[in-house]
Amino acid sequence: MPEPTVKVGDSLPKGTFSYIPYSSELEDKLACGIPIKLSTDDWKGKKVVLFSVPGAFTPTCHAKHLPPYLEKYDEFKAKGVDVIAVLASNDAYVMSGWGRVEGLDDKVDLNPFCQLVKILKSYPTPQILALSDPGAEWSKALGLAIESPVFTRTARYAIIIDDLKITYIEVEPAPGVSVSGASAVLARL
Repeated sequence: MPEPTVKVGDSLPKGTFSYIPYSSELEDKLACGIPIKLSTDDWKGKKVVLFSVPGAFTPTCHAKHLPPYLEKYDEFKAKGVDVIAVLASNDAYVMSGWGRVEGLDDKVDLNPFCQLVKILKSYPTPQILALSDPGAEWSKALGLAIESPVFTRTARYAIIIDDLKITYIEVEPAPGVSVSGASAVLARL
């Protein structure tokens, strides 16, 4: 099990992820979208739940880790969570495809600011983001990557971030979903 290099009370290390915002054009299964960057700095003043999976479309991640976050979306919002993000080392195109299969495109913030963003950028801002951590570089910096001779993946973990401060961080101690799952994280909010 990876050991995090950060702990509760620490400032969130800076990082930049890529993702493909959902747009109606992506309903055409041949469309790919255009990746954009998201910085951890964009989370200043927000409460964020970030959970990481070893890989999109893998059995545990696909069937047991992400779906409960979707099912409990309203519970997270009721506890003041501004953003929920799932992170993996897969590229932005794979994460976008996985997000569409899982139904992440349904979770859209329709507040006036996001409507302005939609007009200016022609897409809405999803509230469950499918983020790419290429090469698991950011996760590596946090001590939360799984190295193999072939590739590096993100570990299975969850972090609650409040105004860029870590208020919860747990790494799965064994295969499966427990401390990084939606129910465990909700209990810590």
